Amino acid sequence: MKTFCGRANPTTGALDSVEESEEYDYHQEIARSCFADMLHDHDRNKKYYRGIRAAVARVKARGERVIILDIGTGTGLLSMMAVTAGADFCYAVEVFKPMAEAAQRIVEKNGFSEKIKIINKHSTDVTVGPDGDMQMKANVLITELFDTELIGEGALPSYEHAHHNLVQEACEAVPHRATVYAQLVESELLWSWAQLQPVEVEGARLVPPPAMGLCAGAHSVCDIQLSQVSPRSFTPLGPLCTMFSVDFSKPVSSAFQSHTSQFVARSGGRAQVVLSWWDLDMDPSGSVVCTMAPSWTYPQPKMAPWRDHWMQSVYFLPSESRVTEGEELGLTVCHDDYSLWYGLRRDSQTEAPPPRPCCTCQAHLVWTRPRFGELNDGRRTESYVSALRSVLMGDSVCLGVSDGSLLPVFARMIGAKKVYALENSRMCKQVIHPNVFSPPVELSVLLQISVLMGEPCFSSSLLPWHSLFFWYCRTALAGLLRPNATILPRSATLHMVAVEFQDLWRIRAPCGTCEGFNVSPMDEMVQKSLDFRESREAEPHPLWEYPCRALTRSTGVMTFDFTQRVPQQPISSQAGSFRGRCHGVALWMEYHLTADITVSAGLIGPVSEQGECEWSRHRKQGVYFLRSPWDSSDGAAVSYSFTFEPSTGDIKMDFSVEPQ
Repeated sequence: MKTFCGRANPTTGALDSVEESEEYDYHQEIARSCFADMLHDHDRNKKYYRGIRAAVARVKARGERVIILDIGTGTGLLSMMAVTAGADFCYAVEVFKPMAEAAQRIVEKNGFSEKIKIINKHSTDVTVGPDGDMQMKANVLITELFDTELIGEGALPSYEHAHHNLVQEACEAVPHRATVYAQLVESELLWSWAQLQPVEVEGARLVPPPAMGLCAGAHSVCDIQLSQVSPRSFTPLGPLCTMFSVDFSKPVSSAFQSHTSQFVARSGGRAQVVLSWWDLDMDPSGSVVCTMAPSWTYPQPKMAPWRDHWMQSVYFLPSESRVTEGEELGLTVCHDDYSLWYGLRRDSQTEAPPPRPCCTCQAHLVWTRPRFGELNDGRRTESYVSALRSVLMGDSVCLGVSDGSLLPVFARMIGAKKVYALENSRMCKQVIHPNVFSPPVELSVLLQISVLMGEPCFSSSLLPWHSLFFWYCRTALAGLLRPNATILPRSATLHMVAVEFQDLWRIRAPCGTCEGFNVSPMDEMVQKSLDFRESREAEPHPLWEYPCRALTRSTGVMTFDFTQRVPQQPISSQAGSFRGRCHGVALWMEYHLTADITVSAGLIGPVSEQGECEWSRHRKQGVYFLRSPWDSSDGAAVSYSFTFEPSTGDIKMDFSVEPQ
């Protein structure tokens, strides 16, 4: 049996439905789920363990048998901790079948089969009774149902159902409580991810349409590694506020709620962004706390635990507003069963809770937040404007090929005779038309083109080389180009650098033993799924969020000449090699707009002598993880080669260790 899966096709710029084995979907899910990251999170594990031991002890002190319900058991780790702590029996619920099967093997391997029952169901489908999945209700509820937003994985409905149907009244819960914190800030960097800003071109001011400025933006949370956003990038306007807490040992409601925290503004500025994270109290006294606070809140930032399964949240207010130092304000958070949103109050007695944000301008449905940041990057914009200025003449007829690009507007403002745009979205019309002088940008091509331009950027692009769709468009449009037509960018180079990650390696590293328990069946499951396909492919990551040390200089491994058509034969790079303790390689494109203007979608500065890297925040880079961290201290080297396949637009990579 086969299944159809979406796959980016650089030759068409579309997400194609590709026929795959019926196992492909869940192999990809396992390969990219980063289960190992949670198991490598020692801070999380040890605090769960302490909370579990304390909860089991409290129940035993009451003279009761300890019956555990573990919802979202994953590997079964927390259930094994509970049995080791003295629990009499555990019901471990896991809805994802491959994970439930791995948990069963792990439980058997560690000798807990008699005391742990794996239930492969969603917790809301679990039954209790003589013929049910559980013989009796539990008196200890253990869960790990959280995401970066705390409730985005359906924690509230799951707790609500469990308290009504699966656990006893006054049960113990681990974690016992969650608390959400938030801080109102002004940040030019973060706000640039939410709204398109005005830009000056050739003495004229390009202003977004009024509808865009009035739009509340996308509802979805922006989850990032906030530790990598320097405190110098924002100004706190108020204190860190405690927004609300949820006691998991008592019945929980998933209904709409709002909570307001009153405070006095500590400084004046523009209220734009809310930074948020949460803590877990593993026991009722709050003596065992697992916090998601970013590293810059710690007295010693390097002591902050790293985790990628739980990060921090950035919320954008519906509109920015001016606040003054000493002003009394109220920060309001609302939540339904799956999501949170924030609003700023100035009169808590009269104002209703803020409505859920909803994009009304369409821009937030078309452009991702990094794309907003890219369009608002003044230095990048100046590079494109300078390149256009150097090639445009009064009789230039231009065609833009990119998704949601402002290049056609810039070309018209600089003085091109006619400008056309091939655009997948109507959003381009809404952004461009109000800002272009007569004649407006048109969306159909009628004349031969003297300048073909692109950033390039396409909504279907996941990996750096997916933007080669521009090259395929250039080839298809060859008949519309004048003999001396200018192509901008004129070429692109795929760059790579071998890296040692500070932390990101954990998402691919086998765990083996976790807190004294053998979880190797999970390692085997993940590796099997990686071998299905993922271990032979790169994957996209925003490397500005994941510090790494470069082991080599940036190397251009393959160049694509856009002034020529896509060749019919494969292009192969020259083989190379590198040395050092290497977790993998980072890959990105650099676009050569003209002979002397280049824009990088990867490294945006030279690598320091210590190997420190500064990465673009606008695009994800490709990461090819080696099967295991590799050290060349024995004299061996990693050799590599790249091959571009024109028929598919894919780049095949080959890495191998060669002994010296």
